[in-house]
Amino acid sequence: MAETITLLPEPLFAALQKESFALLSTIDFESGAPSMNAISWLYAKESGTVRFAVDQRSRIVSNIKQNPQLNLTFVGAGSVHAIYGNGRLVTDALEGVPFKLACFDIDISVVRDAMFYGARISSAPEYEKTYDKRAAEKLDNQVFEAMKKA
Repeated sequence: MAETITLLPEPLFAALQKESFALLSTIDFESGAPSMNAISWLYAKESGTVRFAVDQRSRIVSNIKQNPQLNLTFVGAGSVHAIYGNGRLVTDALEGVPFKLACFDIDISVVRDAMFYGARISSAPEYEKTYDKRAAEKLDNQVFEAMKKA
């Protein structure tokens, strides 16, 4: 039986120090069904906590307030990582950001390697912002600075 890991291993912690692509799964507050969203404003605050920000109007906010259990799926650092835990609201609105973003911490309970046997991720998913690159960079910097201060 595999060892239960309750903290981010160092390579995963290091990979989560910058803007990343991840899939956040919550339980929908209306239907009770699984709900998944792509997010990028996240970082590992410490080995037992991942912090993320989402638009205050997102269903993610209502979902976590109703049921804090969630899963963060991160593809990188050589594998697919399933990070399980409870979401905890840090602030309803980050200061210094031009629109209202809610900020949450994931208190990690378990980290699992979810990659199928005999394979390794050779490159992490990449994405690009489809709006003004300069504005995107400015906004990203504002969000990450605000998240670190929250």
